[in-house]
Amino acid sequence: MDDLFKKKTGGKKGQGFNILTSDSTDGHGGYGAGTLNLNNVSPVFVDIEEGEAFVDMGALHARSVVEKGIKFLPNKDEVPNGRPYWLVWVTVDQRNGGPAYTGVAACELTVDRSIRRGYKNFPEHVNNMDRSLKGRIIVDHMDDTSKKILGDYLKKFNEEMWNRSDDKLKEDLSV
Repeated sequence: MDDLFKKKTGGKKGQGFNILTSDSTDGHGGYGAGTLNLNNVSPVFVDIEEGEAFVDMGALHARSVVEKGIKFLPNKDEVPNGRPYWLVWVTVDQRNGGPAYTGVAACELTVDRSIRRGYKNFPEHVNNMDRSLKGRIIVDHMDDTSKKILGDYLKKFNEEMWNRSDDKLKEDLSV
């Protein structure tokens, strides 16, 4: 993964979250009201084998470095040698006097570059993005190693945002 990432991005891993942009619909009820606003959600990949996490905004449109050039299949058995990842939708919003991680929902993903195939449950990815936007924490199905990688990444990225986050997130990511 590291070589692929360096080749495609010049070695620059995304480090930024989308944080609290102004809302164009501000309650006016006119054009655009009721549309889904993705300004506060960021896709974080957990690479289990490398033991790292990184943001790749391309995942919002299934165009991340991990996903590019891969045909995703709905059956995990068709990709037996797939490299495991977690795609975690992280929503940032105001809480306790400042920005905090308010929604975190993880989705399983595997990629086998040698056959250019992968496994992804598309409805789960869409639904978990929505659940993250609604402030839900869905990480209990992750393995302990991945939880630790994600928790460490979120803490390291911004400790103040981590401290303002709900205790449920901290508990669910503690190993």
